Amino acid sequence: MTDCDVLVVGAGPAGTIAARQLAVAGVRVRIVDRATFPRDKLCGDTLNPGSLAMLSRLDSAVAIRVRARAVATTGITVTGPGGAMVSADYPDDLSGASLMRRDFDQWLLESAVHAGARFDPGVVVHAPVVVDDSHGPADGLRQGSGGQEAGHGGGSSRVIGVRAQCGRREYDFRSRVVIAADGRASRLAAALGLSRFTKSPRRWAYGAYFTGVDGLTTRGEMHIRSDGYVGVAPLPGDVANVCVVRARPNLIPGQSAETLLSRSIAADPALAGRFARARRVADIAVLGPLAVESRTAGCPGLLLAGDAAGFVDPMTGDGLRFAIRGGELAACAALAELDSGVPAFGQLHQWRAREFGGKWRINRLLRALVGSPHALSCAALTTRAWAGPVERLVGIAGDVDLARRST
Repeated sequence: MTDCDVLVVGAGPAGTIAARQLAVAGVRVRIVDRATFPRDKLCGDTLNPGSLAMLSRLDSAVAIRVRARAVATTGITVTGPGGAMVSADYPDDLSGASLMRRDFDQWLLESAVHAGARFDPGVVVHAPVVVDDSHGPADGLRQGSGGQEAGHGGGSSRVIGVRAQCGRREYDFRSRVVIAADGRASRLAAALGLSRFTKSPRRWAYGAYFTGVDGLTTRGEMHIRSDGYVGVAPLPGDVANVCVVRARPNLIPGQSAETLLSRSIAADPALAGRFARARRVADIAVLGPLAVESRTAGCPGLLLAGDAAGFVDPMTGDGLRFAIRGGELAACAALAELDSGVPAFGQLHQWRAREFGGKWRINRLLRALVGSPHALSCAALTTRAWAGPVERLVGIAGDVDLARRST
């Protein structure tokens, strides 16, 4: 017997968007997450104009709440080595939104539950439960690494649920379809051989909230340097989200994340003076390695969504676009699989490639640019004389075309 039609593992934006879409369609949905909500999450805390337009289409009530509580972001300022700087606003008076993920994720979760999804917090998912359909469920139930056949499409193996723990008790959650939205370090995707951390680049993010940062505007900021980059985003209440992204070797033995963050800001000529009065008001969150690659979007009985389906350095600030649209696509694939009984992960993989292929290529290019001091210097020289490429990049990063189509 199944516990539900669809089990969603992970209550971030991708998981809750998928769950809400399925619940609205009349599907029995259960969401599980290791955390209790609201909870903090290391992120750039921004929705670009395209993401905000998508949210308005999928969940207008949450979108209205976001617009009322967030800082409206009007563009991006990009700086590079040697003092290069370009500021560009989104065209046509378009704007994004900046607010803490703690609030945003909670609102999306509440919306999914209101639509009919069930939510169980404090559930740690350890592994997929996999069955060999050729022998039936009673013959060779496997989990963890034993389920890798399902990840490679071999035989007739199928995911039929997950093995999880809540407190001291272990459970098997069964469902007709599982959506793995459990983040870039997804245990489900890794156990099934669907994803891996990239060998290069391998960067870590160190993020915290500050008050008293001078010079904040309604633009997000990206400060690209020879050894990484620093993102700054204005938040409600005169708070700034500050995220330093560096290669792990920069954290030398004995050096704390606090030291790395403070030294990175103090040594940056574009930022040091602006943080003279700043005060950190939250613990430093560390995340890494960042980049994860996924070779496909699932396997029989399991679909990937959000960062579990692949994660790149969040340089262009469009991570929530991947989450929101990726959650919607996973819901569509789950509905197709429930209706036909035919695994839909291949179809989901094609949908994702068509939807995100262009953005993935740009993100890979930017990752390579930051990893090459020579290329970065050439780009900085070019932008001093011609701001066009950066302005075009701001439009792409903001998913401006998507926002225009939605107005």
